[in-house]
Order: sequence, then C-alpha cells, then structure tokens
Amino acid sequence: MAQSSKIYGKQSILFENPPYVLGCGSIAGKKEAEGPLGSYFDLTNDDPLFSKKTWEEAESELQRLACDMALKKAGLESKEIRYLFGGDLLGQLIATSFGIISLEIPMFGVYGACSTMGESLSLAAMAIDGGFAEKTMAVTSSHFAGAEKQFRFPLEYGSQRPYSTTWTVTGSGATILGKTKTKNALDIVVKGITTGKVVDYGVKDSMNMGACMAPAAADVIYANLKDLDRKPEYYDRIITGDLGVIGKEITIDILREKGYDITEQYMDCGIEIFNPEEQDTHSGGSGCGCSAITLNGYVMEMLRRKEWNRVLFIPTGALLSPTSYNEGHSVPGIAHGVILETV
Repeated sequence: MAQSSKIYGKQSILFENPPYVLGCGSIAGKKEAEGPLGSYFDLTNDDPLFSKKTWEEAESELQRLACDMALKKAGLESKEIRYLFGGDLLGQLIATSFGIISLEIPMFGVYGACSTMGESLSLAAMAIDGGFAEKTMAVTSSHFAGAEKQFRFPLEYGSQRPYSTTWTVTGSGATILGKTKTKNALDIVVKGITTGKVVDYGVKDSMNMGACMAPAAADVIYANLKDLDRKPEYYDRIITGDLGVIGKEITIDILREKGYDITEQYMDCGIEIFNPEEQDTHSGGSGCGCSAITLNGYVMEMLRRKEWNRVLFIPTGALLSPTSYNEGHSVPGIAHGVILETV
C-alpha cells in the first residue's frame, strides 16, 4: 500500500518521473575478458596496470575510462552532468577521487562496499526525480590486486585461498541518467529502488563473503516484493551483485523460509562473470566492479534487446575493514535494489 505518491512500504520508492539511462560504460581486465561475459564489455586490457605505476592508479584509470565511455556513448560532455555519485573499495575512495578529477563534475563520494553501484545509482536517480538535476552519473570500480593488498594479503605473499573465497573483479562501470530521453538514450528507465539495511548474522569468516552478504540480499529482495506487493515472476531477472555459489544458495534458502521462491528468475553477477572450471575463481567473482561491469555490459544489453523487460538489480556489500576484522568483529552486509525496466 502506497504511503505517498512515491514511497512504498518502509524501504521502497517508485519514481513519478523515472530517469532514463542515457549511456553506460564498462571497462574490464584480462581475466574478465576471458570469462563468459567478455564480449559484452566496451573495453578490455591485457595489462593489469593499465599503463600506470601502481594498482591504485590503475583502478583510477579504470574509472576514468568508464566515465569517458559512458559520456561518449551518450553523446554528452562532462559539463552537462550535474552530479556524479561514485565510490570504490580503497581507503578514502582514492580510486574515485583521482579517477574522476579531470571530469570536473560536482561529486558525492559514496561507500557501500560492493553494493556501491546500487547505492550510487539510487542516489543518482533520486536526484533527478526530486528535481535537483537534469543529468547524473553513477560510477564504481574494483581491482583484484588493489583489493587483495588492502583487505587480505599482497600478491607477493602467495597466500592460499579457500574454496569459499571469491575473486575480486578488475573493472569499472558507469551509468548516466537523465530526466528526459536524448538521441542516444536507451529505452530503459530506473523505475524505482529498494534501499537496504545493515544486516549482521554474526559471520566472522572474511574468506566467505557470500555467507556474510546473503542475508542482506535476501532482506532487500523480500522488502521489494512486500513493499510493492509483487511476486518474483514480475521480474525477468532478480540479480545479486557478488554472492557467488555459496551466497546464492543461502539467499534462496532464506527467501524460501519467507515464502518466496526466486530460483526461476535469480542470477548472480559473481557466478556469471567467470568460468570456474577454467579460470580458478573458486566461489565466483566479487568487488564493486563485478556488478558494475555486468550491469553496464551484459544486463543493459539484454534490456536494450528487450530480451528482458524488468530487472531487479541488487549489488551486495560486505561492511568490513582490516581494522574491524583484526579486532574480532563480525562482517555485516548491505544490499541496494534498483528496478530497471524497458519503455
């Protein structure tokens, strides 16, 4: 039951003037290009450093390229974008701040761990529907080596990875939204959002991010279906960000206990992006870039072709830091849902 013309239930919004997707860009690394979705990415590079000196500089370059690609495909210049919402996994969002500085767009830095693409898209859409901007951009990224260095062990350490771990994606995705449809715009709108809560089931295994994030993903999917009085079959796809094999099964089980069976519609970006039998990625892909490049590459293309018409996109994030983990804290999760529909 609607509480106002926009607000539904406790966590969801349906926009009165759904923003159009004006353009999108997806940049990926070598391993991602060799995976099942490689042909859907706009640009890939065999050099993990992207011609830079450090992993962090490489990730900033990923963001710059993704934003430039989205602008190029939209037929726009950076000065036409009112606000940019962006973030990454690195401390103080340095991949974003250094990556987008040349664009000179007013920026809101956001952090939702690997759910950042959903958070930034949500805020970008709200700014437009609220009348605060004509055009906005959402961007995020991750880099395998940078994430390993910050959250686990530097690659030189040669640490062994358990089978529950996921492989951080090297990639960046950017989406441009607009109040009105432009010449190059896709026939896709952000119809609404479901904002997630921090959910903590007490999992302390930082090598099993899927188990940490799955409860938050299930919570958002449940909230979306309840708030909007929908059944899973309303959507052609319900897509989580990077739960991997273990997290996907946990999410399905939690929702079954709540009375919803999403198995027919459900896919996870972390499972789709790599071929585990050939690429040694264990439970699947992860990182902000995982959902970002899958969305701005594969998912947008399926919507553009109208093979899918309604998608619930739910990037998922594990809210930990080296400090919290080393102090013995559990790993809470968060997820943010974005409804994408064709018009």
